[in-house]
Amino acid sequence: MNDFIMADAPVDTSALRRALLVPQAGGFCSFEGWVRQTNEGRAVSGIDYNAFVPLALTEGQTILQEAKQRFEICRATAIHRTGYLSIGETAVWIGVSAAHRDAAFDACRYIIDEIKQRVPIWKHEHYATGETGWVPCHTL
Repeated sequence: MNDFIMADAPVDTSALRRALLVPQAGGFCSFEGWVRQTNEGRAVSGIDYNAFVPLALTEGQTILQEAKQRFEICRATAIHRTGYLSIGETAVWIGVSAAHRDAAFDACRYIIDEIKQRVPIWKHEHYATGETGWVPCHTL
């Protein structure tokens, strides 16, 4: 499994993890990004994630393929949510399996860093004051 997924509802990350368990893998690394209650000193009540899904899927899949070519990994999966998420909800999840831990750690960091830079996703933050504001999740 080497899939980049955009989802508008919570996903069972334990099922995604199980799909990465293969006999040749000796290590697994994952990253979860959660909606936090503050950003740049402002109290946040939730975030509405918006994406240009066709391009996000294409670019996300490209990132996973690059990780597979750059690092000695067995499998990788990444998911990013869209829609409104409350504090504590998982916005992004990445899982990587590899024969050795270093490759799994390095690939996981590469994938999240590239997603943040290249995948067209925007955050519409909702603040405790009732105000909202757009925050880019990437730089193109």
